[in-house]
Amino acid sequence: RQMCIRDRFKELLVNDHKIETPIENYRGIKINEPYPCLISILRAGNGLLDGVLDLIPSARVGFLGLYRNEKTLQPVEYYSKVPSDLHNRVCIVVDPMLATGGSVSFAVDYLKKKGAKDIRFLCLLAAPEGVEVMKKNHPDVKIFTASLDKSLNEIGYILPGLGDAGDRLYGTK
Repeated sequence: RQMCIRDRFKELLVNDHKIETPIENYRGIKINEPYPCLISILRAGNGLLDGVLDLIPSARVGFLGLYRNEKTLQPVEYYSKVPSDLHNRVCIVVDPMLATGGSVSFAVDYLKKKGAKDIRFLCLLAAPEGVEVMKKNHPDVKIFTASLDKSLNEIGYILPGLGDAGDRLYGTK
């Protein structure tokens, strides 16, 4: 069991840690400081944020508000608030979908300008086109996804996909 937990965090620096339970002491792991920073791409990223915070409750949290221009499919920033010391932290960007790659690539550019050096991306669904954009623009960023779907449609939605993740999460469409 401990190996399974350790494997989940193998890319983060961890130390053995004594945990006292009501019955006996246990040797677990603790993520080293500085703690990772989770960057939620608003608003759909917030759908993943709580689950990741359950796994890494000590993580710091930043937000990057983006929406996609429906004509150009390019991201437009409307809000940002991130910790000032990103250069010392593993940054994990969370957004449910990697479709065209535009929003995630924009977010990574933004974080690199803010000093982030170790960036990873966590999503539920990805399209091959978005993965290729990230490989081209940010080959240093590891992508963690649950599923690689088949392609994008003509308006940049993943097929078969879910539609707009934010609208699905919050019932706005």
